Amino acid sequence: MQRDGERHAGYGAEFETRGGRTIVAHYGRPERTHLAVRNGVGVIEMGYGVVVVEGDDAVDFVDNAVSNRVPAADGEGCYALLLDPQGGIETDLYVYDAGERLLCFTPPARAAPLAEDWAEKVFIQDVEVRDASAEFAVFGVHGPTSTETVATLLAGASVPEDPLTFVRGSIAEAGVTVVSTDDPTGETGYEVICRADDADDVWDSLLTRGTPTTPVGYRTWDTLTLEAGTPLFDTELVGRIPNVAGVRNGLDFEKGCYVGQEVVSRVENRGRPSKRLVGLELDAVPEPDAAVFADDSHIGDVTRGAESPSLGRPIALAYVESAELDDDPELAVRVDGDEVDATVTSLPFVEGSGRSGRLPRYD
Repeated sequence: MQRDGERHAGYGAEFETRGGRTIVAHYGRPERTHLAVRNGVGVIEMGYGVVVVEGDDAVDFVDNAVSNRVPAADGEGCYALLLDPQGGIETDLYVYDAGERLLCFTPPARAAPLAEDWAEKVFIQDVEVRDASAEFAVFGVHGPTSTETVATLLAGASVPEDPLTFVRGSIAEAGVTVVSTDDPTGETGYEVICRADDADDVWDSLLTRGTPTTPVGYRTWDTLTLEAGTPLFDTELVGRIPNVAGVRNGLDFEKGCYVGQEVVSRVENRGRPSKRLVGLELDAVPEPDAAVFADDSHIGDVTRGAESPSLGRPIALAYVESAELDDDPELAVRVDGDEVDATVTSLPFVEGSGRSGRLPRYD
């Protein structure tokens, strides 16, 4: 996912492979890094794919494709979904209006097929689409002191305040765009976007200039987002109907038709989805797809679990049947062949300086 392993190796990075991509797993002692972010600030290189959409009809073109309303004002963005005809999530993405173009940040494996698909759907519109993933680097800056960190380094602009708005300025004499995120770690967060050629200088500046900052790998990202109750594309979202995942921040129920919209509206009109994403506290860490039981009935499955560094006990996210939650049932999760008691708990597991915009909601 990271663009250049050398800049991370210099900080002691350990790497692993996920989905055919090499990522930074950690920089040593990921649990300690987790707590450093909860109490201060950390920086992670994000593995986004980037699709650029240009032309006079770019906003209308993308707005007709995604589940949320694409902003028409420079400096604003939204979180959105692309659905299949059955309402299942094909990808999630952040769409930013950069004036003369839209920047769409996707899971890394989704950028190329998305750019190809959209390019094939352009007919008479004034629209050009391309995969620009190799042109950009994106660094997430998260933690209760992240605002101070970014403000100290950013020249030529003030730190953006509203979620998914952005400003342009410079860091280490490199042009950057700074986005106020939707706080996926449960802490105040920003993303610093720069040209790939400037990535080394921006990365070093974020870590060595200004306030003390900790480099973060994806094992820590996983536990931070889990504690925050943030559903991630690969583990909680792909193939799910948005109402089931509870990602209402990615939906605009008033906008016109898009692929999958009829299914979303039908599920919404029922009043509640058949399943919902919940938090579980339990006595052992379950594997993904571990079965969740109420009495002897299989009512759901775990998406991911971990030992929470903040809480010092195992936690997990799971999809369970909505009807089974009405009477506060006694639950169990199968772990290593045994059934371990589990308790449904409200999300997020940990309250931080921010609150994830993707926190599941079913109201």
